[in-house]
Amino acid sequence: MIDEPLFYLTAIVAVLIVGIAKGGLAGGIGIVGVPLMSLTIGPVRAAAIMLPILMVMDAFAVRAWWGKWDRGNLAVLLPGAVLGTAIGWLTFGYLSADTVRVLIGAIALGYSAAWFLRPTATAARPASRLRGAFWSTLSGITSFGVHAGGPPLHVYLLSQRLDKSVFQGTTVAFFFVVNWLKLGPYALLGQLDATNLNTALVLAPLAPVGIALGAWLHHRINETIFYRVVYASLAVIGTKLIYDGLQG
Repeated sequence: MIDEPLFYLTAIVAVLIVGIAKGGLAGGIGIVGVPLMSLTIGPVRAAAIMLPILMVMDAFAVRAWWGKWDRGNLAVLLPGAVLGTAIGWLTFGYLSADTVRVLIGAIALGYSAAWFLRPTATAARPASRLRGAFWSTLSGITSFGVHAGGPPLHVYLLSQRLDKSVFQGTTVAFFFVVNWLKLGPYALLGQLDATNLNTALVLAPLAPVGIALGAWLHHRINETIFYRVVYASLAVIGTKLIYDGLQG
């Protein structure tokens, strides 16, 4: 098990934020998890430790949002998730740790900038098999490497201006399937070793806490202020990871 105190400081915050996102605030803040943990350990190990925790969260989140997903959207999105996961698996070994840091940082920084620069109001776009297949495949790829599948999925779903609860339920159901798809490949790649699994086991009790906080905050928090703080933090984390990766 990892025994660095600084790691657990970042990991506890990361797990709680991801849990809050899955529990009721699926606006993309879950992307913070791996970048935050990557400040204290390698990004590949951070992703491996996070996967079992995400699966525990998924079990609680699916129960909390059972039946609230959009079946039509899921029918379009899940085939792309399978394809994206396969592509992520096949290309996993071609990137160095520093390259992964730069990529994670760029995704984090770009998504933060997109949130701050987003249009204040846009017309709803209908569901589309072509756009859904593209964005879900990209989500599967980015989710496999660093659990950053939220941004591509949300580009597609947010454009439809779904009801907040339907959006949350569809996101939860999508990533429940995606994280199970990743389990076998992660094991075959040697990512689920004893150290990573034991560390995940220590952090796993925080998963239901984060889910409960997210469900409680869903109807109570000022989302604008909350997201502003989180995405500003994400920009700082992304910048740090890009700097570290380029230095390496």
